[in-house]
Amino acid sequence: MNASAIKVLVIDDEPPIRKLLRMGLSTQGYDIIEASNGKIGLEKLAESPALIILDLGLPDIQGHDLLRMIRGRNENVPIVVLSSRGDEAGKVQALDLGADDYLTKPFGMDELLARMRAALRHQLQVQGERPVFRTGDLSVDLVRRIVKVGEKEIKLSPKEYDLLRVLVQHAGKVLTHRFLLRELWDELTDAQYLRVYVRQLRQKIEADPERPQFVLTETGIGYRLRAAD
Repeated sequence: MNASAIKVLVIDDEPPIRKLLRMGLSTQGYDIIEASNGKIGLEKLAESPALIILDLGLPDIQGHDLLRMIRGRNENVPIVVLSSRGDEAGKVQALDLGADDYLTKPFGMDELLARMRAALRHQLQVQGERPVFRTGDLSVDLVRRIVKVGEKEIKLSPKEYDLLRVLVQHAGKVLTHRFLLRELWDELTDAQYLRVYVRQLRQKIEADPERPQFVLTETGIGYRLRAAD
């Protein structure tokens, strides 16, 4: 992907953070659009950013309300949320409202860039609806429902496959327990069901289920499938 053509809208009221992001992202070829509050951020949507970095602690519009407004105007633009340390409930709510990922302040530029690339790849994947997903030596053929690790075909139960399919469709994105339970059981049920199936899935596709490389845990929040190669 050619970063030089990618516009990134940064919505953050802290000048030092905006300066850090402007300097760090510009050196990578991104075109930065800045907004110091939610109202300006909504106006800047007219410039069609390819990705939004959103601080939840804005002075004029509550961060989750702004996230709802953005999603009401643009369902697809990737949104990476910046949250204060320890605000776990806020992170979960943001992800349930449609954020693609989150970072806790203070954050490292390398990690932010990696999360941005994953969110942009996921967006391309959604647009392209690629039938075969690959990450590392894991491949999932969504048309023929064939799962392989290397050349070995993996036999999954229907529910294990459904779990993997949802993770593949949102690869690189953090999925909350609530989202996955709703997708897999059509109603909110005990999260223990989800943990059981994640454990079973890891037993079948991970070289070392205790140190997973594909299905990654976001502690207290949910799971993330490693982004596509």
